[in-house]
Amino acid sequence: MEHTVFFTTEEKVQLKHVYRDLLHLSGSILNPKDYKLLKSDLIEAAKNNFLQRDVFGLNPILNDLETALIVASEIGMTRGAILGVMLHTCIKSGYVTTEDIEKEFGEDVAGIIRGLNRIDELYEKTPSIANENFRSLLLSFAEDMRVILIMIANRVNLMRKIKDTKNKEALQKTAEEAAYLYAPLAHKLGLYKLKSELEDLSLKYMEHDAYYLIRDKLNATKQARNEYIARFIKPIEEKLTAAGLKFHMKGRTKSIHSIWQKMKKQKCGVEGIYDLFAIRVILDSPIEKEKMECWQVYSIITDMYQPNPKRLRDWLSIPKSNGYESLHITVLGPENKWVEVQIRTERMDEIAERGLAAHWRYKGVKSGESGVDEWLNNIRNALESNDDLQLMDQFKMELYEDEVFAFTPKGDLFKFPKGASVLDFAYAIHTNVGNHCIGAKINDKNVPLRQRLNSGDQVEILTSNNQSPKQDWLNFVVTGKARTKIRQMLKETQAKQSAFAKELLERKFKNRKIDYDEPTMMHVIKKMGFKVVTDFYKSIADETTDINEVFDNYLKEQKIETGQIEHTPIPSAENYSIPSDAELKTKSNDDILVIDQNLKGLDFTLAKCCQPIYGDDVFGFITINGGIKIHRCDCPNANELRKRFGYRIVKAKWAGKRGSQYAITLKVVGNDDLGIVNNITSIISKEEKISLRSISIDSNDGLFSGNLTVMLDDTAKLENLIKKLKTIKGVKQISRN
Repeated sequence: MEHTVFFTTEEKVQLKHVYRDLLHLSGSILNPKDYKLLKSDLIEAAKNNFLQRDVFGLNPILNDLETALIVASEIGMTRGAILGVMLHTCIKSGYVTTEDIEKEFGEDVAGIIRGLNRIDELYEKTPSIANENFRSLLLSFAEDMRVILIMIANRVNLMRKIKDTKNKEALQKTAEEAAYLYAPLAHKLGLYKLKSELEDLSLKYMEHDAYYLIRDKLNATKQARNEYIARFIKPIEEKLTAAGLKFHMKGRTKSIHSIWQKMKKQKCGVEGIYDLFAIRVILDSPIEKEKMECWQVYSIITDMYQPNPKRLRDWLSIPKSNGYESLHITVLGPENKWVEVQIRTERMDEIAERGLAAHWRYKGVKSGESGVDEWLNNIRNALESNDDLQLMDQFKMELYEDEVFAFTPKGDLFKFPKGASVLDFAYAIHTNVGNHCIGAKINDKNVPLRQRLNSGDQVEILTSNNQSPKQDWLNFVVTGKARTKIRQMLKETQAKQSAFAKELLERKFKNRKIDYDEPTMMHVIKKMGFKVVTDFYKSIADETTDINEVFDNYLKEQKIETGQIEHTPIPSAENYSIPSDAELKTKSNDDILVIDQNLKGLDFTLAKCCQPIYGDDVFGFITINGGIKIHRCDCPNANELRKRFGYRIVKAKWAGKRGSQYAITLKVVGNDDLGIVNNITSIISKEEKISLRSISIDSNDGLFSGNLTVMLDDTAKLENLIKKLKTIKGVKQISRN
């Protein structure tokens, strides 16, 4: 390949080696035309100074070729991905356009590059990588899954090359991104080797001393550890073979990163981690004998080595929710060292290794949605099968169609339902921000409150102290938090307006030297057509209701209540006939109540507060609408009515009845006995012309109290019923409400 002054001497040597290796790997994938066009574009871009080195001073062409080598050798992707990696820098530098690439190499390569460009734009928003939503946004932005795989390969390559950089700030940021974002994605995709390398290199750069401490300890004990594993395995192999089992065994040392995590969790040194390695026994068993043979292996091993019962993990009997099946035991091996042994079958191992039981989920790390998991596992299967890699080239991202991800100017990331507005974003930040929101800047462009968000938008909320929530805001927000907070503020605002209007009204009453009476005002509000009191006060605050009109209605109502004017025509006594004693005795079909001076036939109702019935001592009370309420003389409200409204009290007495029934509520208190309710209802059912309408019983600390509502004719039947109920064993008290 021709060289230019853009390359240093050392880079030219590296370029030859990488280019040769890439040709060897992709010789059957790329065609001669691809090589020719690719070489021409890269050389011209370098000659004309279109290419720029990154923050670490790395050569972009060499970096892309090395990434392409990882893509081809360790991931196994095809033409589109390899060319996309190597041409991405040319597009980014502005030397060529995506349209040019599409003409030269086709839509597949151009699509890969468009995805990589979108990710670059996403990173320009300086996002918070540790935010869980960022992984979802990254996947939705990439569209083509190969873009994510290329990014993982690029991060591995970058992490390998920056160990000696002087830009420590950039090194720290790159290492954090590798640990929080790319390593979990690599693990989920089945790229275990790359995942472990990313984690270990991240630890090396972020926790330098810890990394080298563990590495040196592992190196110092490697030979002894391997010898120990061989000694531990040998007798087990002999016993399992003698038992006629088909199996294979392997030992693995935990990664440096995994050991460091355990050291921090257990707060101990490397020597304190007893499971630096694990032994895996994998059985070749028919499915109907899987559990039996796994427990047979368990029995053989625990007969040889003492088990730790606290460390037994049985995922054979009840597999994990993600499908993981295995039997984990920890035994005391030679030299009194604890060793973890995992027992499973080929089928179980296949499920575990192919991602159904990914480590990052079952060790308690939160994964994405189930849809993402299933999708990533499908990609993993396509990668590992190697028989149809065209699936990868055609696989497009179809998730997150119902979700939107948006940034704050500082890079914080929020997830919303599709259709979310600027106002939803404002309330997601803080309630006060939402309450005072007047609009926003999306990607430096002013937009209104109603503007819908798109994934990747960078949103800067604009506020004003004069702004407050409006009723119509509820018409376009979609998040529950926004709706709740808007309704809450509207209620608070309405309550403040009502309090202000009420205070204003009372002050004006005082200025006019008019006594303010709350019940009278309630009648005025109702007559003015307001169903809700707050609506009335809101109209006062909004000045849509004239206060003078309120005064006029209030004074009129006051005069009606004091009898200065009549509300409705009062029937004349001439319209009524005074019954004789003989008539009272013979007219048994009429319900007669003689009111005041022997008036009868007046419109009256029985008060609900005391439930008078025929035979009770009663009196009448003239209501403000002209009707008469009949109360018992011992009514709880009687004294207050006589004290405040003595002029509206009239005499009343029962003069006859037609056999109608009245509702009476009795309060019963007694011992909490299973049969007592049955006894009460039994007595009531046997009484003639008495029926039980409802019963409610509450029990507490061995006692019960309840209310009975019965229908009966008069006080005589009521007194008789009460006497019979008092005879029931366990009934302590019966009183009329």
